[in-house]
Amino acid sequence: MKVVSGIAELRAARAELPHPIGLAPTMGYLHAGHLSLVEAAYEQCASVIVTIFVNPTQFGPNEDFTSYPRDTERDLKLLEPYADLVFIPATETIYPAGFASFVDIGPIAERLEGAARPGHFRGVATVVAKLFNLTQPDRAYFGQKDAQQVLVIKQMTGDLDFSLEIVVRPTVREPDGLALSSRNVYLNPDERRSATALSRALFAIRDRWRAGEKGCRPLIALGHEIIAREQSVRMEYLSIADIATLRELERIENAALVSLAARVGKTRLIDNVLLDGSGRETF
Repeated sequence: MKVVSGIAELRAARAELPHPIGLAPTMGYLHAGHLSLVEAAYEQCASVIVTIFVNPTQFGPNEDFTSYPRDTERDLKLLEPYADLVFIPATETIYPAGFASFVDIGPIAERLEGAARPGHFRGVATVVAKLFNLTQPDRAYFGQKDAQQVLVIKQMTGDLDFSLEIVVRPTVREPDGLALSSRNVYLNPDERRSATALSRALFAIRDRWRAGEKGCRPLIALGHEIIAREQSVRMEYLSIADIATLRELERIENAALVSLAARVGKTRLIDNVLLDGSGRETF
């Protein structure tokens, strides 16, 4: 495994890798969800590139960029069995002095997380476009937990004619249902227990839908009822939307995405489930 921090080093090392090349972009502080992406790339590709970069442009002014968990030494130990090349750039490498070009995606980036975190997907799309350009992968791996991010990246990949396949892997969960997230480390023991309300609400909605309920209002009311039982959890949004456009639905006729964001104590978490008659877990 080779670890590089500069663009010239990255390009030289990448040129020596056999194809197909799989890319797993991360912000580090790796958990089993990240590793599921890396392992999939390892199984499906001849070479694996992992990037570790906490991207400042996707954080708002009052968000946790400075405190976002980091442990590069641990990350590298976890990656060693799978990665051929790890790129860990400094902020000024990705955004040098005078940097002024950004990628705006359009309506799909303006709903849900885009509305809650203005500018977030502008930062995500810009850094992912740069990483695609720098690494030139054949496949790039993302997790279903960040469902709207997946849709934004798919939109950008098609619109900007990137020649690569986007591979989406299912959300990885703790045994009690909580979706893995680097931010889970912020939770104290009581908050950690309360945080399972997010997945419990989503699974209850899915179960009610499977039982025949197609109306979104009663399904959303069910989710709010479950979340409201936990005093330390404050819902920001609970959405049932078309899986292609993320427009809110009144009734589920085809596939739909149920997604939510909530604060557990001071920690903001997101999660989602896909409602699809075929039983698939990812887009």
